[in-house]
Amino acid sequence: MSKPAVEEFNGIYLDLSKQPGKVKFAEPGLAWKSVAGGQSSSLDGEQFLQCQWSRGAKGHEVKILTRDSGVLQLDGFDAEEFDRVQKIFKLFYGLNLEHKDHALKGWNWGKGEFGKAELSFNVQNRPAFEIPYTEISNTNLAGKNEVAVEFSLPSGGDETGTNGHLGGARSRGRKGGAAKDQLVEMRFYIPGTATKKENEEDGEDKSGEGSEEEEHHNAANLFYDTLMDKADIGEVAGDTFATFLEVLHLTPRGRFGIDMYENSFRLRGKTYDYKIPYDNIKKFMVLPKPDDLHFLITIGLDPPLRQGQTRYPFLVMQFKRDDEVTIELNMTSEMLEGKYKNKLLARYESPQHRVVAEVFRGLSGKKIVTPSKDFVSHHQQAGVKCSIKANEGHLFCLDKSFMFVPKPASYIPFDNISVITMSRVGGAVSASRTFDITIATKNGTGEHQFSNINREEQKPLEEFFQIKGLRTKNEMIDDSSALIAAALQDADMASSDDEEVVAARADRGSADEDDESVDEDFKADSDSDVAEEFDSAHESSGSGSDAEMADADAGADSDPPEEETRPKKKAKTSK
Repeated sequence: MSKPAVEEFNGIYLDLSKQPGKVKFAEPGLAWKSVAGGQSSSLDGEQFLQCQWSRGAKGHEVKILTRDSGVLQLDGFDAEEFDRVQKIFKLFYGLNLEHKDHALKGWNWGKGEFGKAELSFNVQNRPAFEIPYTEISNTNLAGKNEVAVEFSLPSGGDETGTNGHLGGARSRGRKGGAAKDQLVEMRFYIPGTATKKENEEDGEDKSGEGSEEEEHHNAANLFYDTLMDKADIGEVAGDTFATFLEVLHLTPRGRFGIDMYENSFRLRGKTYDYKIPYDNIKKFMVLPKPDDLHFLITIGLDPPLRQGQTRYPFLVMQFKRDDEVTIELNMTSEMLEGKYKNKLLARYESPQHRVVAEVFRGLSGKKIVTPSKDFVSHHQQAGVKCSIKANEGHLFCLDKSFMFVPKPASYIPFDNISVITMSRVGGAVSASRTFDITIATKNGTGEHQFSNINREEQKPLEEFFQIKGLRTKNEMIDDSSALIAAALQDADMASSDDEEVVAARADRGSADEDDESVDEDFKADSDSDVAEEFDSAHESSGSGSDAEMADADAGADSDPPEEETRPKKKAKTSK
């Protein structure tokens, strides 16, 4: 039986590509090309390790596992083409096309199985779904029995299936690029304990009564460690060129070890580990903290770092100014003289922040941004202390932007600024000591308000705004005039109140004089009724002390009756 030269299939999608294409199988390997004229792809037949047939998103799918732990997916075959495809793989590549059925019960509990190239979630010994290791960017222990798996995000449209290009097996995060919405994180709840022997492929014999206790570990921890190893998260490709231990990070908060590799760096913390490619670094800044004690290294990332639902577009590290380190790069002399010539040194002995910055610059090729020389604060610093709402920090003036750190880290380029408004908020005492800056961005995209800036920094900031040609608006002059007007108004109100009091007293006539004049009719030595009442001999003529007090109280009330009887007397007199 002669072998066919080439077998072709149309309408086949490669790694969830947006556009279908044509795939050709031949004895040397396979080739795929998009109908839209996009980039073509080929795979050598010697790289084929295993092949499977199963239901897919567009029909039936052929999944090819390669020897370099890659996964190639060809979706869109008809069910009737199974026999034909099976013969192709048997004749051309000597592989048996395995028919695999998926679990369709919809259960969310099962067993995780680590294969050579992908993680399979099985329900009743059938795969519910598979996750290629190439699509996993990070994993973390989210709890005692919970493991979070983060998926790679495509860094650009040209690298994803959005344009019908190849993805998946040769680049992380390209399989999911065909859709507008994609899954970015999945969490597994793994209770109980498990033995390490069950999770090891080498099957080392750990017989012995004493070793059994050591083999039992938390099942979630074993799942996490195995996934870290399989997905190459813990061990990034290549050797570690440099390592910095227990570096304080202000954003995200904590201490992380930094491992520097050829194409990426890794942050190792107690709970979270991150692997960040150098291509994700968009900005690299070294900022002297205005306390003469620390330096801040700020790294802008795109896509941002994710920690659960929180995104961190900036990493903010803090170093002591006087802490010096001595390291030797784990790099051959050929690499230093070749790829990294005039970029890296074999040995460093300098302050830690300077060494970290130099190594990052040499490996990533990013420019180091420092504060502008056109700005010096009142206290001879590169930044000013201020706050965003309740978060205190420092605002640094760079040559082409503003940078606020540590939290929330805010980057504002000059070309996106519409107007800067200086104003005062608060009472007269606080307003005289501090002021606020509000930076409005173009196209009405929002504004940034920095408050509680020392009044002494107003002049240096205004001069810097003028040098950079930034449009400013000073509302503090209006506030000053308003305060003066309010003060004058208060003074006028106070003087008018005094005049009203004097006028009121004038209207009373001689009432004030009567109140203050001495009663000339009063004679202290006269025998008045009041004197008799308080006379010691008067007690015998009364009915008792209570009656006397009642009479004394009634004496004041007896005046109105006297006034009532007076008209009667006048009436009698008139007759």
